[in-house]
Amino acid sequence: MGAEWIFGACLPNSVYTLASQDRLLQQPLPRLDASRGLFCTSEGRAVDLPVTITAYHTFRQIEQQAANLFRLGGERQHGTLLNFIGLRIQQELHNFPEDQRYDAARVMFGLTNILRNKCGDDLSLVSADQYGSYIELPGGSVRVPLGYVGVMAPLLRGLPDNCIRYNKPVNVIRWGQGSSGEGRALIKCCDGEELYSDYVILTVSLGCLKCQADKLFAPPLPVCKLDAICNLGFGLSDKIFLEYSEPFWVCHEGNLKLAWSAEELQSRTDWTRGVCAIDELPGSKHVLCAIISGQEAALMESMADNDVAEGLTQLLRRFTGNPCLPYPQMMLRSRWASDPHFCGAYSYMSCCSTVSHQCELGTPVPGPCDPMPPILLFAGEATVPGYFATAHGARLSGIREAERIILLTKKFEGPPRR
Repeated sequence: MGAEWIFGACLPNSVYTLASQDRLLQQPLPRLDASRGLFCTSEGRAVDLPVTITAYHTFRQIEQQAANLFRLGGERQHGTLLNFIGLRIQQELHNFPEDQRYDAARVMFGLTNILRNKCGDDLSLVSADQYGSYIELPGGSVRVPLGYVGVMAPLLRGLPDNCIRYNKPVNVIRWGQGSSGEGRALIKCCDGEELYSDYVILTVSLGCLKCQADKLFAPPLPVCKLDAICNLGFGLSDKIFLEYSEPFWVCHEGNLKLAWSAEELQSRTDWTRGVCAIDELPGSKHVLCAIISGQEAALMESMADNDVAEGLTQLLRRFTGNPCLPYPQMMLRSRWASDPHFCGAYSYMSCCSTVSHQCELGTPVPGPCDPMPPILLFAGEATVPGYFATAHGARLSGIREAERIILLTKKFEGPPRR
């Protein structure tokens, strides 16, 4: 239901090396080929392969141009990622033969919907100038068959028994001069249990901080920290699994990309406009997986199972041109926005975001200029410039904060003075 891909299958990616050490990756590594799959229009027609290939590579060039804006810098502001890419698509369409422009536009605007899933929110909320701050590691993307449960297993095996307390939601964290007792921070759990500590490493999602930062900390977090939480974007991506008694697609040929038109994406009259692709689930011959992002994903989470199955079936029938496609016999879906322990999926650079906001989010409290040693340490993918929205970024942040505590412990030759 959650993450299953390692983005950047190479040695600098600590998650990749961790998965390799535990032999979770199958050789030869089947890397994700984003160009695979059939582009179909809402009229139920498949786009010709030559047009698809040319449009695909044209869009990738446009996306790279958007990424270059961050590295080029300069004082000129380019607005939203949607406006930048939309304008460039219209310009590039003039380079296509007139009889190919309609389909080429469909493919490229369909790819904007796939890019929307990468960010987790509408591209009209994503900064064009900050988009390129993301660092893409080489090596392509590889799937972990067991998911990240398998990646975490060797880490959990190395921990002493009973050192992790599960099912302990936290009500409030009292820190600083107002705390007393056996540690510099007091963690009050929702079940009434109280725990003392010298340091608190917070790895909750940015979405949780957006929802709960005002009531989770006493005293409140500094204004600069709250500003970073507010200004960074936090997106949503969900998966919907559809199981069929008999597949209606050829094995390994079931990937369908939705070639929406610009007008269809602008109107967004129903939640299915947030669906960017419906793919065959690797390792299964009977299951398809629909990918949906943004506010449409949040709306989908609130709907009944029958309504979601109906909407996706009608979507499949419309784009394949086959009104006889069956309903799924079973459906399973994620609900990351509705889950109070996540409140969404991953961060992105909004039009209000800068890299300094990511740095500020990862700065301990009290800060380096305060006389008191740090108490609250912040980790998680949103605190890592360049590697935000990735599992390897999240792991790097956890290692960073663990090393911070080790250095402080060496400096004070034990816990800091209370």
